[in-house]
Amino acid sequence: MVEARLRVIYGDTDQMGVVYYANYFRYFEFARSEFFRAHGGSYRELESTGLLLPVVEASAHYKASARYDDMLLIRATLGELRRASLVFTYELLRDGDSPTLLCTGRTMHACVGRDGKPQRLPEAIARLKAADDSET
Repeated sequence: MVEARLRVIYGDTDQMGVVYYANYFRYFEFARSEFFRAHGGSYRELESTGLLLPVVEASAHYKASARYDDMLLIRATLGELRRASLVFTYELLRDGDSPTLLCTGRTMHACVGRDGKPQRLPEAIARLKAADDSET
């Protein structure tokens, strides 16, 4: 699991100062990118090998509203791993002395080549999952 923090900016909110629902998926993406960085890689490096990880399924379950200027804590965990796909799960919390769960989510990613055809996940990603499992 990787924890990423960010502060809600005004542009992420609606007229009521509440984070617009679609922005939670951007926050998930931010945490996912930080997950790869924390493990010594990046999306850019993966893409340089000719592989892409498009989102093929996404869900979010909203518990409470994030608001302008909240400090958010987003936890990203690498879940299921299949031959040509993987799943990340997320917890998004309002950070502070007693963190409040605001949203949970999940994204499924296919591993494809630049031609859009499924490709086997790189061994480096399988090792990330194995390392993550051994830490728990």
